[in-house]
Amino acid sequence: MSQTSVFPLPSLRDKVSPEEWQARVDLAACYRLFDLYGMSDLAANHISVRVPGEESFLINPYGMLYDEMTASCFIKVDIDGKVLFSPDFGKLGYGVNRAGYVIHSAIHQARPDVGCVAHTHTAAGMAVSALECGVLPLTQTAMRFADTRYHDYQGVVLDEAEKESLIQDLGDGAYLMLRNHGLLVACSTVAEAFNAMHRFELVCRTQLLTQACGQKLVEVPEPVIQATWNNYLPGTRRPFGVLEWPAMLRKLDRVNPGYDR
Repeated sequence: MSQTSVFPLPSLRDKVSPEEWQARVDLAACYRLFDLYGMSDLAANHISVRVPGEESFLINPYGMLYDEMTASCFIKVDIDGKVLFSPDFGKLGYGVNRAGYVIHSAIHQARPDVGCVAHTHTAAGMAVSALECGVLPLTQTAMRFADTRYHDYQGVVLDEAEKESLIQDLGDGAYLMLRNHGLLVACSTVAEAFNAMHRFELVCRTQLLTQACGQKLVEVPEPVIQATWNNYLPGTRRPFGVLEWPAMLRKLDRVNPGYDR
């Protein structure tokens, strides 16, 4: 696995606030972890993080791979789509993916409680997104996602007119299945977003494996599903991701260092 970015980008550490730098480091780590755990799609898809104290967010340069992201490579965009900062990518001229801007700006503008938004096109996520049944509460982990919201496919998300329906479908939720498309999570922190998408992906894989057996499924009573879901709510447990995030960073330091440059 590559340990350095292919771009000799100058570090922004001394050119941004400590809060923005930390957000950049966490975001770069998240991208590399998504790739490490099989949740990337070449240069497609996107994870964004709100810049603390600003009406702007950081998003990946369209063209770089997830496993080569660094803290200094991200493009800073305001809610209206104006690029506030972009590294010099030379003749490659990397910019912001249009669909990424539409989706992420909509959520960051409508949901000030959301600090990080992540979207994937994994095989399992896309497969379940095409099933009429959606996410089924087949396992304890799946019951965390009993409140998953759904957004019908309207084509590639290039038209800003889709923002309204996207926000309405997400509501105050954290987990959104984009029908015939993929998965999306909207969480308070990068650590929580990684945890959420890792589990969302696991739930989809498990469901497909279970359904592929062609056997009668064991149904859990609705009251038990609701009680289990309630145990996963923010008010009943510590925030997701807090416990394991330092360990995930240690793992990256071993297998793919350099994200914090």
